[in-house]
Amino acid sequence: MIFPSRLYEGDTIGVISPAGPPDLERLAKATDWLKHLGFQVRLGKQIDQVYGYLAGSDDERLEDMHEMFSDDTVRAVICSRGGYGTARFADRIDFDLIRKHPKIFWGYSDITYLHTSIRQQTGLVTFHGPMLASDLGDPDVPLLSKQLFSQLFQPMSLRYDEHLSPLTALSGGTAEGMLVGGNLSLLVSTLGTAYEIDTRNKLLLIEDVGEAPYRVDNMLNQLRLARKLDQAAGFIIGDFHTDHPPDKESSLTYEEVFRTYLGTLGKPAVSGFFIGHCQPNFSVPLGVEAMLDADRKQLWIQPGVM
Repeated sequence: MIFPSRLYEGDTIGVISPAGPPDLERLAKATDWLKHLGFQVRLGKQIDQVYGYLAGSDDERLEDMHEMFSDDTVRAVICSRGGYGTARFADRIDFDLIRKHPKIFWGYSDITYLHTSIRQQTGLVTFHGPMLASDLGDPDVPLLSKQLFSQLFQPMSLRYDEHLSPLTALSGGTAEGMLVGGNLSLLVSTLGTAYEIDTRNKLLLIEDVGEAPYRVDNMLNQLRLARKLDQAAGFIIGDFHTDHPPDKESSLTYEEVFRTYLGTLGKPAVSGFFIGHCQPNFSVPLGVEAMLDADRKQLWIQPGVM
């Protein structure tokens, strides 16, 4: 794996919108926070473009991404928000460029497609964490969401246990492996493509928002049929919720779905992590080694920078 270099005070952080268009007012508040930390901020040239539900055309969004990676004065690239659109240009990403200019890359949700494709094509460690306009620009963002940004300043091992949130062990045991994954619907959308998620001997992280339990059931079943669940070493289940929960009498719960697909494989599986579309949003590096102890309900993650 390629570990990006840590950030130092005065470094320049590039901001891009590879998926949906950001709320520019909230983006300004978040970039002010980065400046307060001592960083310079460079916005992508197309940051304010809007093309329907996209932040500009595919060419414009890809151009911003390529420019930020090619500019060696930019030490980190952070996404303004998720939404939809990164898979539309994945087959035109210059992965050689990214491999030759490795740097911190940060985001989640639709950015999962970029995390997966970049890691598997280049070996670069990337970061699954809250984005600027959609999370860090919120005046009520929890302190923990901001504090975990400090893992970019020095090599820092992370530990997650029930001091942070109640956790449920769906299946016991301990497993070690590379931490991969992210948004469940984006992981499923990689199947059958050149960027299909590789789960062999990996710890698989999943999270999602706005998906009813039957939809989560459908996606996990697709991963099962593709043997992605059998191949994984263990499962880290982040936040799942919807603003329109189904009638309990006519639906399974999320936990019942997770137990069906992940609790019967004889591999450690733990749910309840504040990772994903939630507050606080516990940011983690992807592509690093981690250990999940389902019996003690603890997760350890190695540093993501050097």
